[in-house]
Amino acid sequence: MGEAPSNPNSGNRSTAMTHNPTTAEPVFLSAGDTALVVQFGEVVDREVNRRVARLEAAVRSQDLAGIVDLVPTFRSLMIHYDPLVTGQEDLCSAVTELLRHTPDVEGHRRFWRIPVCYEGDQAPDMTQVCAEMGMSPAEVIEGHAATVFDVFMMGFLPGFPYLGILPEAFDLPRRREPRVKVPARSISVAGRQTTVYTLECPGGWHLIGRTPVDFYDGDREDPILVAAGDQIQFIPISEPEYHETRRAVEQRTYEIDQAVIDE
Repeated sequence: MGEAPSNPNSGNRSTAMTHNPTTAEPVFLSAGDTALVVQFGEVVDREVNRRVARLEAAVRSQDLAGIVDLVPTFRSLMIHYDPLVTGQEDLCSAVTELLRHTPDVEGHRRFWRIPVCYEGDQAPDMTQVCAEMGMSPAEVIEGHAATVFDVFMMGFLPGFPYLGILPEAFDLPRRREPRVKVPARSISVAGRQTTVYTLECPGGWHLIGRTPVDFYDGDREDPILVAAGDQIQFIPISEPEYHETRRAVEQRTYEIDQAVIDE
């Protein structure tokens, strides 16, 4: 990718969150002889990320010759291309022209309401997080559940979303000792971001809840639930509701609350 995201296995504080103005003009960066990075800023910011999303939608709509893949990140779009079909100079010219006429539209986006249990065994780090933030569990849950998250980018695991931006009170460092195993569907926080661990794996973020919904399901027609540019709001549920909903998910009878975002 064109930049290093906040990796859930790292022990350092995540990428700084800010609402500083975006860069006036994007910067073109070479990534070898088969990829070009279009960078829109130096910060993690909603407007920067939306400019990335708008360019991705514009490039996809044009079906430019030689484009192999598009990888949106927090603040840049990496364009993979076939050097036997097109080159960086031609690609820079085409993208520059697209940027001049890119509409304020980010393509097909969805708003998801995802149930989360913030209680008991589903939230093993809640006590520690409350202590570090100086808040009660109810206040932490309220702050997290009140946030409408932007899906900034996907990565690390299949279907794994990087979500932001939480209030400043959630600007927590990662755990000093990462876990060897984080349960699938765990909701975690660090550095004003939230993630959903889509598979069981090692991880270093604070676990404050768990969703019964699979963000990645290899048996589903579309295995990956959300996409960069989508929005998510988490809905608190009790532990009994969590187990009931999980059974419905496993039986393929649960319908996720979702809607198309109107531009």
